[in-house]
Amino acid sequence: MQKIIPHLWFDKEAKEAAEFYASAFGSGSKVTNVATLRDTPSGDCDIVSFNLHGYEFMAISGGPLFKINPSVSFMLNFDPSKDKDAEKNLDALWKKLSDGGTPLMPLSAYPFSKRYGWIQDKYGVNWQLILTNPDGEPRPFIMPSLMFTGDITGKADEAIDFYVSVFKNSPSTHSIISGQAISGQARRGMTATYPEGAAPEKAAKIMFAEFMLEHQWFTAMDSGHMHTFGFSEAISLLVRCKDQKEIDYYSNKLSAVPEAEQCGWLKDKYGLSWQIVPKDMDEMMKSGDEEKIARIMQALLPMKKLDLAILKKAYEGK
Repeated sequence: MQKIIPHLWFDKEAKEAAEFYASAFGSGSKVTNVATLRDTPSGDCDIVSFNLHGYEFMAISGGPLFKINPSVSFMLNFDPSKDKDAEKNLDALWKKLSDGGTPLMPLSAYPFSKRYGWIQDKYGVNWQLILTNPDGEPRPFIMPSLMFTGDITGKADEAIDFYVSVFKNSPSTHSIISGQAISGQARRGMTATYPEGAAPEKAAKIMFAEFMLEHQWFTAMDSGHMHTFGFSEAISLLVRCKDQKEIDYYSNKLSAVPEAEQCGWLKDKYGLSWQIVPKDMDEMMKSGDEEKIARIMQALLPMKKLDLAILKKAYEGK
Protein backbone atom coordinates (compact mmCIF):
# COMPACT_ATOMS: atom_id res chain seq x y z
CA MET A 1 0.00 0.00 0.00
CA GLN A 2 1.28 3.47 -0.95
CA LYS A 3 2.06 5.32 2.26
CA ILE A 4 2.23 8.93 1.03
CA ILE A 5 -0.74 10.14 -1.04
CA PRO A 6 -0.86 13.48 -2.88
CA HIS A 7 -4.11 15.21 -1.91
CA LEU A 8 -5.64 17.84 -4.22
CA TRP A 9 -8.07 20.53 -3.03
CA PHE A 10 -10.68 21.72 -5.53
CA ASP A 11 -13.64 24.05 -5.20
CA LYS A 12 -16.36 21.73 -6.55
CA GLU A 13 -14.53 19.75 -9.23
CA ALA A 14 -12.84 16.86 -7.38
CA LYS A 15 -14.92 14.09 -8.97
CA GLU A 16 -14.94 15.73 -12.40
CA ALA A 17 -11.16 16.24 -12.31
CA ALA A 18 -10.47 12.68 -11.12
CA GLU A 19 -12.60 11.27 -13.93
CA PHE A 20 -10.77 13.49 -16.44
CA TYR A 21 -7.37 12.30 -15.24
CA ALA A 22 -8.42 8.63 -15.25
CA SER A 23 -9.60 8.99 -18.85
CA ALA A 24 -6.53 10.96 -19.97
CA PHE A 25 -3.98 8.60 -18.40
CA GLY A 26 -5.73 5.34 -19.38
CA SER A 27 -3.88 2.03 -18.78
CA GLY A 28 -6.10 0.94 -15.89
CA SER A 29 -6.31 4.43 -14.36
CA LYS A 30 -9.63 4.85 -12.56
CA VAL A 31 -11.65 6.50 -9.83
CA THR A 32 -11.63 4.03 -6.94
CA ASN A 33 -13.96 5.63 -4.39
CA VAL A 34 -16.24 8.62 -3.83
CA ALA A 35 -17.54 9.50 -0.35
CA THR A 36 -19.57 12.57 0.59
CA LEU A 37 -18.96 14.33 3.89
CA ARG A 38 -22.09 16.11 5.14
CA ASP A 39 -22.36 19.35 7.10
CA THR A 40 -18.66 20.23 7.18
CA PRO A 41 -17.58 23.90 7.63
CA SER A 42 -17.44 23.98 3.79
CA GLY A 43 -20.83 22.30 3.40
CA ASP A 44 -21.13 18.89 1.74
CA CYS A 45 -17.76 17.76 0.36
CA ASP A 46 -16.89 14.93 -2.00
CA ILE A 47 -13.75 12.95 -1.09
CA VAL A 48 -12.44 11.15 -4.17
CA SER A 49 -9.75 8.47 -4.43
CA PHE A 50 -8.25 7.74 -7.84
CA ASN A 51 -5.39 5.79 -9.34
CA LEU A 52 -3.19 6.85 -12.27
CA HIS A 53 -0.91 4.15 -13.69
CA GLY A 54 -0.82 2.47 -10.27
CA TYR A 55 -0.12 5.70 -8.33
CA GLU A 56 -2.73 6.76 -5.76
CA PHE A 57 -4.17 10.25 -5.42
CA MET A 58 -6.96 11.77 -3.34
CA ALA A 59 -9.02 14.90 -3.97
CA ILE A 60 -11.63 16.92 -2.12
CA SER A 61 -14.31 19.38 -3.25
CA GLY A 62 -13.68 21.61 -0.26
CA GLY A 63 -14.81 25.00 -1.54
CA PRO A 64 -12.85 28.05 -2.79
CA LEU A 65 -10.53 28.36 0.22
CA PHE A 66 -7.33 27.27 -1.55
CA LYS A 67 -6.13 27.41 -5.15
CA ILE A 68 -3.64 24.97 -6.67
CA ASN A 69 -0.42 26.54 -8.01
CA PRO A 70 2.88 25.32 -9.55
CA SER A 71 4.74 25.00 -6.22
CA VAL A 72 3.79 21.31 -6.28
CA SER A 73 3.71 19.56 -9.65
CA PHE A 74 3.90 15.99 -10.89
CA MET A 75 6.76 14.80 -13.07
CA LEU A 76 5.78 12.13 -15.60
CA ASN A 77 8.68 10.01 -16.83
CA PHE A 78 8.35 8.50 -20.30
CA ASP A 79 11.15 5.96 -20.61
CA PRO A 80 12.04 4.66 -24.12
CA SER A 81 13.79 1.66 -22.58
CA LYS A 82 10.44 0.53 -21.12
CA ASP A 83 8.10 1.76 -23.85
CA LYS A 84 9.05 1.88 -27.53
CA ASP A 85 6.25 4.41 -28.04
CA ALA A 86 7.34 6.63 -25.14
CA GLU A 87 7.64 9.83 -27.18
CA LYS A 88 4.35 9.19 -28.98
CA ASN A 89 2.59 8.53 -25.66
CA LEU A 90 4.13 11.65 -24.12
CA ASP A 91 2.78 13.78 -26.97
CA ALA A 92 -0.67 12.16 -26.69
CA LEU A 93 -0.97 12.85 -22.95
CA TRP A 94 0.36 16.39 -23.42
CA LYS A 95 -2.44 17.03 -25.91
CA LYS A 96 -5.09 15.76 -23.46
CA LEU A 97 -3.74 17.74 -20.50
CA SER A 98 -3.40 20.85 -22.69
CA ASP A 99 -7.15 20.94 -23.40
CA GLY A 100 -8.15 24.13 -21.62
CA GLY A 101 -4.75 24.29 -19.93
CA THR A 102 -1.78 26.68 -19.98
CA PRO A 103 1.77 25.67 -21.01
CA LEU A 104 4.33 27.01 -18.53
CA MET A 105 7.24 25.54 -20.53
CA PRO A 106 6.39 24.63 -24.14
CA LEU A 107 6.75 21.02 -25.26
CA SER A 108 10.15 21.10 -26.96
CA ALA A 109 13.80 20.00 -26.81
CA TYR A 110 15.84 21.22 -23.83
CA PRO A 111 19.46 20.62 -22.72
CA PHE A 112 18.25 18.04 -20.15
CA SER A 113 15.81 16.19 -22.43
CA LYS A 114 14.98 16.07 -26.13
CA ARG A 115 11.26 16.13 -25.24
CA TYR A 116 9.93 18.03 -22.23
CA GLY A 117 7.06 20.33 -21.34
CA TRP A 118 5.33 21.79 -18.26
CA ILE A 119 1.56 22.14 -18.48
CA GLN A 120 -0.95 23.58 -16.02
CA ASP A 121 -4.21 21.80 -16.83
CA LYS A 122 -7.73 23.25 -16.83
CA TYR A 123 -8.15 22.39 -13.13
CA GLY A 124 -4.90 24.13 -12.17
CA VAL A 125 -2.85 20.97 -11.52
CA ASN A 126 0.71 21.09 -12.89
CA TRP A 127 2.40 18.27 -14.81
CA GLN A 128 5.96 17.99 -16.13
CA LEU A 129 6.19 15.51 -19.02
CA ILE A 130 9.72 14.36 -19.84
CA LEU A 131 11.34 11.83 -22.13
CA THR A 132 13.86 10.27 -19.79
CA ASN A 133 17.37 9.07 -20.58
CA PRO A 134 17.17 5.26 -20.99
CA ASP A 135 20.81 5.00 -19.85
CA GLY A 136 19.99 6.43 -16.44
CA GLU A 137 18.67 4.72 -13.32
CA PRO A 138 14.97 3.83 -13.80
CA ARG A 139 12.42 6.03 -12.11
CA PRO A 140 8.67 5.55 -11.56
CA PHE A 141 6.25 7.11 -13.99
CA ILE A 142 4.87 9.66 -11.46
CA MET A 143 7.04 11.70 -9.08
CA PRO A 144 5.66 14.62 -7.02
CA SER A 145 7.89 17.66 -7.44
CA LEU A 146 8.37 20.47 -4.89
CA MET A 147 9.39 24.01 -5.88
CA PHE A 148 11.03 26.16 -3.21
CA THR A 149 10.41 29.80 -4.07
CA GLY A 150 9.82 33.19 -2.46
CA ASP A 151 11.05 33.33 1.12
CA ILE A 152 12.17 29.67 1.02
CA THR A 153 14.25 29.94 -2.17
CA GLY A 154 17.52 28.12 -1.47
CA LYS A 155 15.96 25.78 1.11
CA ALA A 156 15.42 22.75 -1.16
CA ASP A 157 18.65 21.00 -0.16
CA GLU A 158 18.01 21.53 3.55
CA ALA A 159 14.38 20.39 3.20
CA ILE A 160 15.36 17.17 1.43
CA ASP A 161 17.74 16.29 4.26
CA PHE A 162 14.97 17.05 6.77
CA TYR A 163 12.35 14.89 5.03
CA VAL A 164 14.79 12.01 4.59
CA SER A 165 15.70 12.16 8.30
CA VAL A 166 12.03 12.17 9.37
CA PHE A 167 11.03 9.19 7.25
CA LYS A 168 14.30 7.30 7.72
CA ASN A 169 13.78 7.32 11.47
CA SER A 170 10.04 6.67 11.40
CA PRO A 171 8.70 3.72 13.43
CA SER A 172 7.32 2.25 10.18
CA THR A 173 10.68 2.12 8.40
CA HIS A 174 12.53 -0.14 10.80
CA SER A 175 12.60 -3.89 11.13
CA ILE A 176 14.59 -6.13 13.39
CA ILE A 177 17.13 -8.43 11.74
CA SER A 178 19.52 -10.41 13.93
CA GLY A 179 18.67 -8.15 16.86
CA GLN A 180 19.52 -4.93 14.95
CA ALA A 181 17.16 -2.20 13.72
CA ILE A 182 17.40 -1.86 9.93
CA SER A 183 16.25 1.46 8.46
CA GLY A 184 13.77 1.51 5.60
CA GLN A 185 14.00 3.32 2.30
CA ALA A 186 14.54 7.06 2.77
CA ARG A 187 17.48 8.48 0.87
CA ARG A 188 18.74 11.07 -1.56
CA GLY A 189 19.17 10.46 -5.25
CA MET A 190 20.72 12.64 -7.95
CA THR A 191 21.38 16.31 -7.20
CA ALA A 192 22.18 18.99 -9.78
CA THR A 193 23.04 22.55 -8.69
CA TYR A 194 22.71 25.73 -10.69
CA PRO A 195 25.93 26.65 -12.52
CA GLU A 196 27.57 29.85 -11.33
CA GLY A 197 25.43 32.79 -12.40
CA ALA A 198 22.75 30.63 -14.03
CA ALA A 199 19.94 31.24 -11.53
CA PRO A 200 18.24 34.67 -11.75
CA GLU A 201 17.68 34.55 -8.00
CA LYS A 202 21.02 34.42 -6.13
CA ALA A 203 19.62 32.32 -3.27
CA ALA A 204 18.61 29.47 -5.61
CA LYS A 205 20.97 26.50 -5.28
CA ILE A 206 19.30 23.26 -6.34
CA MET A 207 18.32 23.06 -10.02
CA PHE A 208 16.99 19.50 -9.65
CA ALA A 209 17.22 16.86 -6.93
CA GLU A 210 15.60 13.50 -6.20
CA PHE A 211 14.83 11.83 -2.89
CA MET A 212 12.99 8.72 -1.73
CA LEU A 213 10.53 8.49 1.16
CA GLU A 214 8.82 5.18 1.98
CA HIS A 215 9.94 3.66 -1.35
CA GLN A 216 8.40 6.61 -3.25
CA TRP A 217 10.49 9.01 -5.35
CA PHE A 218 10.05 12.79 -5.14
CA THR A 219 11.89 15.69 -6.76
CA ALA A 220 12.69 19.20 -5.54
CA MET A 221 14.16 22.41 -6.89
CA ASP A 222 14.86 25.99 -5.91
CA SER A 223 13.09 28.37 -8.23
CA GLY A 224 15.31 30.50 -10.43
CA HIS A 225 12.69 33.27 -10.20
CA MET A 226 10.92 34.94 -7.29
CA HIS A 227 7.36 33.73 -7.93
CA THR A 228 4.35 35.11 -6.09
CA PHE A 229 3.01 31.64 -5.21
CA GLY A 230 4.16 29.08 -2.66
CA PHE A 231 3.13 25.92 -0.83
CA SER A 232 -0.44 25.86 0.44
CA GLU A 233 -3.16 23.50 1.62
CA ALA A 234 -4.31 23.18 -2.01
CA ILE A 235 -1.88 20.28 -2.43
CA SER A 236 -0.89 18.34 0.65
CA LEU A 237 0.86 15.04 1.26
CA LEU A 238 -1.27 12.57 3.20
CA VAL A 239 0.65 10.03 5.30
CA ARG A 240 -1.15 6.78 6.14
CA CYS A 241 -0.19 5.69 9.64
CA LYS A 242 -0.60 2.16 10.96
CA ASP A 243 -1.22 3.16 14.60
CA GLN A 244 -1.31 6.03 17.09
CA LYS A 245 2.45 5.79 17.61
CA GLU A 246 3.04 6.71 13.98
CA ILE A 247 0.42 9.47 14.07
CA ASP A 248 2.19 10.99 17.08
CA TYR A 249 5.63 10.59 15.50
CA TYR A 250 4.87 12.29 12.17
CA SER A 251 2.73 14.99 13.77
CA ASN A 252 5.45 15.89 16.25
CA LYS A 253 8.27 15.76 13.70
CA LEU A 254 6.60 17.66 10.87
CA SER A 255 4.38 20.27 12.51
CA ALA A 256 5.99 23.69 12.79
CA VAL A 257 2.92 25.97 12.78
CA PRO A 258 0.68 25.04 15.75
CA GLU A 259 -2.14 27.35 14.63
CA ALA A 260 -2.32 25.48 11.29
CA GLU A 261 -3.04 22.13 12.97
CA GLN A 262 -6.59 20.99 12.32
CA CYS A 263 -8.25 17.63 11.60
CA GLY A 264 -4.87 15.94 11.09
CA TRP A 265 -3.60 18.71 8.78
CA LEU A 266 -0.36 20.51 9.60
CA LYS A 267 2.33 22.68 8.03
CA ASP A 268 6.04 22.00 8.25
CA LYS A 269 8.77 24.62 8.63
CA TYR A 270 8.89 25.17 4.86
CA GLY A 271 5.14 25.76 4.57
CA LEU A 272 4.38 22.39 2.93
CA SER A 273 1.06 20.92 4.09
CA TRP A 274 0.72 17.34 5.33
CA GLN A 275 -2.18 15.24 6.54
CA ILE A 276 -1.32 12.65 9.19
CA VAL A 277 -4.10 10.07 9.26
CA PRO A 278 -4.64 6.46 10.34
CA LYS A 279 -4.75 3.98 7.46
CA ASP A 280 -7.92 2.58 9.06
CA MET A 281 -9.66 5.75 7.86
CA ASP A 282 -9.55 4.32 4.32
CA GLU A 283 -11.87 1.46 5.20
CA MET A 284 -14.05 3.65 7.38
CA MET A 285 -14.60 6.17 4.59
CA LYS A 286 -15.12 3.49 1.96
CA SER A 287 -17.80 1.71 4.00
CA GLY A 288 -20.52 3.72 2.28
CA ASP A 289 -22.40 3.97 5.59
CA GLU A 290 -23.35 7.65 5.81
CA GLU A 291 -24.25 7.46 9.50
CA LYS A 292 -20.85 6.02 10.42
CA ILE A 293 -19.05 8.58 8.23
CA ALA A 294 -21.06 11.38 9.84
CA ARG A 295 -20.07 10.18 13.32
CA ILE A 296 -16.41 10.07 12.30
CA MET A 297 -16.61 13.63 10.97
CA GLN A 298 -18.25 14.93 14.15
CA ALA A 299 -15.46 13.33 16.20
CA LEU A 300 -12.73 14.50 13.84
CA LEU A 301 -13.66 18.18 13.37
CA PRO A 302 -12.60 19.38 16.87
CA MET A 303 -9.28 17.50 16.72
CA LYS A 304 -5.88 18.87 15.84
CA LYS A 305 -3.77 15.70 15.93
CA LEU A 306 -6.01 12.72 15.21
CA ASP A 307 -6.88 10.28 17.99
CA LEU A 308 -7.37 6.84 16.45
CA ALA A 309 -9.14 5.34 19.48
CA ILE A 310 -11.78 8.08 19.51
CA LEU A 311 -12.32 7.80 15.75
CA LYS A 312 -12.81 4.03 16.00
CA LYS A 313 -15.35 4.45 18.80
CA ALA A 314 -17.24 7.04 16.74
CA TYR A 315 -17.26 4.71 13.75
CA GLU A 316 -18.61 1.87 15.88
CA GLY A 317 -21.18 4.12 17.53
CA LYS A 318 -19.77 3.69 21.03
